[in-house]
Amino acid sequence: MISTPIVRAVTDYDYYEGRISAVHTVDIRPQVKGYLTRIMFKDGDVVRGGDLLIEIDPRPYKAEVEQARAQLASSEAQLKLARAEFTRYTALAAKGVATKEDADTYTSKQGTATADTLKAKAALDEAELNLAFTRIVAPISGRIGRRMVDIGNLVDASSSSPLATIVSIDPMYVYFDIDERALLRYREVHHHAAPSGTTGKAHLKDLKIPVEVALEGEVGYPHVGAIDFADNRVNKATGTIPVRGVLSNKNYAFIDGLRARVRLPVSDAHDVLLITEKAIGAEQGRRFVYVVDEKNVATRRDVTVEREHDRLRAVQGLKQGEKIVVTGIQRLRDGATVEPRSVTMPDSDPVASGAK
Repeated sequence: MISTPIVRAVTDYDYYEGRISAVHTVDIRPQVKGYLTRIMFKDGDVVRGGDLLIEIDPRPYKAEVEQARAQLASSEAQLKLARAEFTRYTALAAKGVATKEDADTYTSKQGTATADTLKAKAALDEAELNLAFTRIVAPISGRIGRRMVDIGNLVDASSSSPLATIVSIDPMYVYFDIDERALLRYREVHHHAAPSGTTGKAHLKDLKIPVEVALEGEVGYPHVGAIDFADNRVNKATGTIPVRGVLSNKNYAFIDGLRARVRLPVSDAHDVLLITEKAIGAEQGRRFVYVVDEKNVATRRDVTVEREHDRLRAVQGLKQGEKIVVTGIQRLRDGATVEPRSVTMPDSDPVASGAK
């Protein structure tokens, strides 16, 4: 069977394996000791920053607050008395009625009362802060995992395991590694996107290179974002550099930790000739196809095989409209006469979306 190469505008891509990661991940941990009295979320809920999640029995901490307030009131009363005595003895000392030593004594008492008041204020602030810590609120918006401790258990700030974990939902990151040759090529291909005033080669994150992502089972690469981070050095052992793309997750398609297929464009759209892999032979490192002329004679022709697009291979060395053998090339010999039967190029899909 014979067919003619397909002419199609394509974009060249590089393909990678990546992992989805949340932008923010927060472990929920207690900051004070106490018994859990309320859990305000269900496992897997989407929570908003500031939502009450967990409450620790506040009664001991309310008592500490009242005690600290009472101590502050006592200290303030002592300070008031010390200031009055200081004023009185300072005036008496000026008149010669009291000695300078008496005035110094009450100066010291006023300083001590002032320090005691400041200490009492600090103790009240600490007690109020501990009371506030009995209400554990969500520090970020996101999806919360399952609770690790049930109501009635005693928790402590020294506990090694969190009460729960929240991961942010939108946007999400995809992390993958590119090799150093690709890094240099991307900087060259996308240099036009560098910010104005950039001197030398722009950093990869400044080029806003598009990144297309697909999850397992998805057709094509339906999720589009942009590179927003590249590490500041290449790993000497592997010759790769970690790169990150940022993606919208409005429909909650992404979950932290998912494996993802990633592709990056490395060219603008351009016309190429595409043929099926079945039509390409190989011998001693050379790739070839059989071209059929108007006399139905199959002639072997060497070609340069390039990237895959939509299950077809881009090739150089053919002309548009030429007929090539697409099946049974293993049995052909150069110069053989064939009985052609024209078919559509195998594996072709006119509406292919770019699946690798």
